[in-house]
Amino acid sequence: PEHHPEDRWAEDVRLMKEAGFTVVRMGEFAWSTFEPSEGEFRLDWLARAIDLLAENGIQTVLGTPTAAPPAWLTAAHPDTLAVDEHGHRYEHGKRCHYCVNSPTYHKYARRITSALGERFGAHPQVIGWQIDNEFDTVCYCETCRGAFHDFLREKFGTLDALNAHWSTAYWSQTYTAWEQIPLPKRGHNPGLWLAFREFVTRSYRGFQHLQIEALRPHLREGVWITHNFMEWWDTFDHYALSADLDLASWDWYVPRGHNDPLKSGAMHDLVRGFKQRNFWVMETQPGSINWTGVNQTLNRGEARAMAWHAVGHGADALLYWQWRPAPNGQEQYHGSLVDQAGQPRPFYEEAARLGAEFAKVSEVLAGSVVSAQIAILHDYPSRWSLDYQRHHKNFDYIRHLLHYYEPLAKRNLPVDILSPDVPLDPGKYKLVIAPALAIVTPARAQRLRTYVEGGGTLILTIRSGVKDAYNALLPVRPPGPLAELAGVEVEEYYALGDKIPLHGQQITGTAGIWAERLRILEEDGYGTQVIAEYGDAGGFGWLDGFPAVTARPVGEGAVYYFGGYFDTHPQDKFLGMICESLGLEAPLKTPRGVELCQRVSPEGENIYILINHQPKQQNFAIPWVVRDHISGYAGKGQVVLPPYGVVVLTVLKK
Repeated sequence: PEHHPEDRWAEDVRLMKEAGFTVVRMGEFAWSTFEPSEGEFRLDWLARAIDLLAENGIQTVLGTPTAAPPAWLTAAHPDTLAVDEHGHRYEHGKRCHYCVNSPTYHKYARRITSALGERFGAHPQVIGWQIDNEFDTVCYCETCRGAFHDFLREKFGTLDALNAHWSTAYWSQTYTAWEQIPLPKRGHNPGLWLAFREFVTRSYRGFQHLQIEALRPHLREGVWITHNFMEWWDTFDHYALSADLDLASWDWYVPRGHNDPLKSGAMHDLVRGFKQRNFWVMETQPGSINWTGVNQTLNRGEARAMAWHAVGHGADALLYWQWRPAPNGQEQYHGSLVDQAGQPRPFYEEAARLGAEFAKVSEVLAGSVVSAQIAILHDYPSRWSLDYQRHHKNFDYIRHLLHYYEPLAKRNLPVDILSPDVPLDPGKYKLVIAPALAIVTPARAQRLRTYVEGGGTLILTIRSGVKDAYNALLPVRPPGPLAELAGVEVEEYYALGDKIPLHGQQITGTAGIWAERLRILEEDGYGTQVIAEYGDAGGFGWLDGFPAVTARPVGEGAVYYFGGYFDTHPQDKFLGMICESLGLEAPLKTPRGVELCQRVSPEGENIYILINHQPKQQNFAIPWVVRDHISGYAGKGQVVLPPYGVVVLTVLKK
């Protein structure tokens, strides 16, 4: 609202109401309007906006405005601006360009947050708060360097301990004073690099926490606090920051112009896993964005399918950025629901249709959750470690994780993406996959052993159990503390320039990028079986005839070790074989391009959301008598999904 004349607000709100919007987010960049000069707070305009929305049945989420400090602050205190890795201080007029460790910035951030909390924390129509906006900047100023040294003192206690964990005798890196330790840029000691990522995580968690502390005393019961995360962003550990939040949320954009539901589904599942509960999509593109080379608009109907896709993966709300473009500023050409003239854009009709559908099914979906029997472990420290030292330019931690996620998503099997540091219940999860869990601590190893011995099935993959918590190589062969559990050890690893063949139980194919030469620990009677082997690589030779996939029964469970980066066909076959053996099967087979999502009501009723992600009609039979809560249809037979069509089904009792 701060971008537009107040006499226009009523018309904007009327259009929001007609489109079925029930919530807006405001204030996340409005610091200079809230506090036009130091200590001068102007909040009445926001109170009027909140009340106007409330009169029209629309609730408010407020953002703390700390992502965009006002010019009077950065001019008077240039130390509040971040410094990039080249030593250049950021200039005013951007966003997220503050120093996250600046005591000065902390003081002003706490003050504006407190002022907003005092004024609006008890407002009955303010249902939630977003801290800042899309944390992202890493600062290399002297304040951060000093804070990093304090962090290292706390973490290691002594320089002798630090030098030992980082093997600083290598290349004469040994430190004799804390002040000698740099902020790492590129190509530095892996131990230093990992510690720095941990420091950045703690810095943002501390900055977020000071705002939570400023807000919480003023909030009425039931008001939640969140932060809007970004995709697979790796600047900090999202699990650590989420621990202090009530609700996880993220901002969903499609830079390629069209949604890939296999990849976006994984992102939704990741965010749901931050708190292991339903989440919000705090920003979604209304048609197009403005920051790629070619800013394509989503196909007509595609955003509707995307919205239901989010709901199917556990989203309880979906908001669009932005309502109307500001006359100036860096996002003039970003998509919106109404244009610069205040007139509805074509996308507005699609949003209005979606609003009407959400209104129809909200009671059916209220309180329902996604219930998964498969978990994939996602670990920021392992990711930082491996992406920093890929050893093969095409090895990417997230692509590797998705290589295990996508065959499951194609089978419409729900997946939780979790931290490896949460408890794993074999009664809940039949299958746990730990892609490239490079950093394995004794606690992690014990947690996985307990899971398997209790009846769970575990898949370990390449590059597992290589490092300790300090990013140092373990003094044993991979998978380190997990070798006995898996019944194998890695004699050698190979970054592959060419494909190599593999063959196994009714499975043939190739592997690329990475392969490991496995030795079965037979002498201890582990009972490890070979599921697939590498074939003749035509001269390479180091892997010929060695195991590529192994399986070992452990207690009531089992451990599989995938020793290669298998191509799509064998990867799909291997995972399909394991899922079939565990009885993991979706309740309904769907054509290619049609996704089946499942949510479970508080009463235990299954709710099926079928989404056609294709721009062509799809027809298929269903074996149940159902009700579609969007169209009202009840019956049995065929489901007809037009391009980007959606149905929300419950099975009718006989």
